[in-house]
Amino acid sequence: MSYTADSRVDLYIDALPDWQQAICHEVRELVHAADPEVVETIKRTVQPYFVLQGNICALLAAKDHVNVFLYDGAIVPDPEGIITAGHDNKTARTVSYRQGEKINKRALTAMFKQIIANNRAGGWRKIKGS
Repeated sequence: MSYTADSRVDLYIDALPDWQQAICHEVRELVHAADPEVVETIKRTVQPYFVLQGNICALLAAKDHVNVFLYDGAIVPDPEGIITAGHDNKTARTVSYRQGEKINKRALTAMFKQIIANNRAGGWRKIKGS
């Protein structure tokens, strides 16, 4: 995959245990593969974000899992049930991955692509009319 990596995102990921690094690297590859214009950055001092005309997702490693925050306004379909938290959240939902769990690449990529399409259409707030 060809994209411009943000060295601050590398530092964040490199400081994690191996299993969390693997999850973060896989999510990073998937979000960049969803659209070649995706940009990565750091927000909130240390948290990796992936953006394209708005937030797509963010990574946050916790002690026993990695959270992928999806900035979708809870309007992106989740037909395969990968959302693990934030079902009623108005701005973002979460997919959490624990050590040894496999990422449903197809489902997560589909969600990334829909979030990007929504961002290009003005963002989920505009789409929801809120």
